[in-house]
Amino acid sequence: MPVPLDQTYRQDRLRQLRAFCFAAEAGSISRAAERLGVTQPSVSLQIQALERELGITLFERRGPRIRLTPDGEELYAEGHKLVEAIDGLADRFAEGNRPLDSGRLDIGAGESSTLYLLPPTLERFMEHHPNVQVRLHHLSVGELMDALRQDQVDFAVGAILDMPDELRYRAIYSYGLSLITPPDHPLARRDVITMRDLAVEDYIIPPQNMTTWRLISLVFQQHAIRYRIRLEVGSWEAVKRYVSLGFGIAIVSNVCLAEDYPGIVVRSLPEIFPKRTYGAMSRRGRFLSPQARRFLEMMRPDFFEADPDRLDRPGPDRSGPGFIAADGLDAV
Repeated sequence: MPVPLDQTYRQDRLRQLRAFCFAAEAGSISRAAERLGVTQPSVSLQIQALERELGITLFERRGPRIRLTPDGEELYAEGHKLVEAIDGLADRFAEGNRPLDSGRLDIGAGESSTLYLLPPTLERFMEHHPNVQVRLHHLSVGELMDALRQDQVDFAVGAILDMPDELRYRAIYSYGLSLITPPDHPLARRDVITMRDLAVEDYIIPPQNMTTWRLISLVFQQHAIRYRIRLEVGSWEAVKRYVSLGFGIAIVSNVCLAEDYPGIVVRSLPEIFPKRTYGAMSRRGRFLSPQARRFLEMMRPDFFEADPDRLDRPGPDRSGPGFIAADGLDAV
């Protein structure tokens, strides 16, 4: 007996919801199709069928980009939980049957996280779970996003200004910014540094696509502060080294200054420079293994206590230094 048309639609509803949720998270039909491994017209047809069945419009279409309508936002708030729950069933039961003290854990991280944030937690985790193979992937911001989307890492740790909708973010740490200078630089003797003091200085910077430098540059632009890039180097450690050699001054996250560095003087900056939050990122819908969950709980004991579907706001933070509260909310 033929299956009635309305029953066919109901049988296809999960497929429609999955196409809709992936498109909402990616902000693009084509990117949703890539993630699903189907053609772009197929995703469009699934979304159109869902719109016809519900009698609503889910997206505003502006060229290649799409944006959720109010009805779309309401459906996504409910629909993505269902899709994630069903898509994660196999992984959930498979991982639940594996012992915690075995398997592998893949962590993506930028330079600051790799060098300064992760070592204490890694040391404790590897001491308590010596049979878990840990692989730490040192990646740029763009590489981190791709690794998360393609499930090449369980989660990533870092800082980022613009978080794609298909990723989750929970902040764990917050750090301010400081000025570092050679000992004989005039600003090294200033008790109070003003924005005017920072104008027309020679700066040593990391690659300009790094999140922290993008934030610093934005603050300068907003306050019409001119500055000169004297030297661009490949890492924050190199920035500190060349400041100590007298090539110029630099503004760095305090996460890079956890240990004394010879040949530099650290000075506080005006409060106009916002703090940076560093947190954990994972792909929406990815089931976190027991190993990944244990590691994140070691970084932040209440990591899974808050609403897991609530996205914290990455980027600048004006709370106090160090660990920040659960209701507060770079890779590099």
